[in-house]
Amino acid sequence: MHELHERFLQQAIDLALENVKTGQGGPYGAIIVKDNQVIAASVNKVTSIMDPTAHAEIMAVRLACRKLNDFQLCNCILYTSCEPCPMCLGAIYWARLEKVYFACNRYDAAAAGFDDKLIYEEICVHPSDRSIPMVHLNLPSAPQPFEAWAEISNKTPY
Repeated sequence: MHELHERFLQQAIDLALENVKTGQGGPYGAIIVKDNQVIAASVNKVTSIMDPTAHAEIMAVRLACRKLNDFQLCNCILYTSCEPCPMCLGAIYWARLEKVYFACNRYDAAAAGFDDKLIYEEICVHPSDRSIPMVHLNLPSAPQPFEAWAEISNKTPY
């Protein structure tokens, strides 16, 4: 089974390398596998589609969800060329992936000019003290969307 994981991870690395060679985006590739079959594959498209959220992992999650017609990817495995950044990590948990295999780590990425250290640090900082000001305005109407959600009996929880 170890060889199978290495093969899938190599596919993600190959996607990342090809993305760099073609100049389409950053050095990241990701695939999602279910039942030992690739169901989605993508690369970093941040600069090619002008979308800061278009990381390889996010794009692969979007494709896999569409393919499976589900917003959760239970029983799916993500193989990615690099340790997921905080944004991608959040998406991985929201998608409920079973496992993640990665090649390079965040320190390798930082050495190549992709440093997520600030974001990792900012997560632990109180919103009012973050480097991008985040101001909580306590409007009386603020809880209304959550109250309306709580009243729906046939909602799809996630």
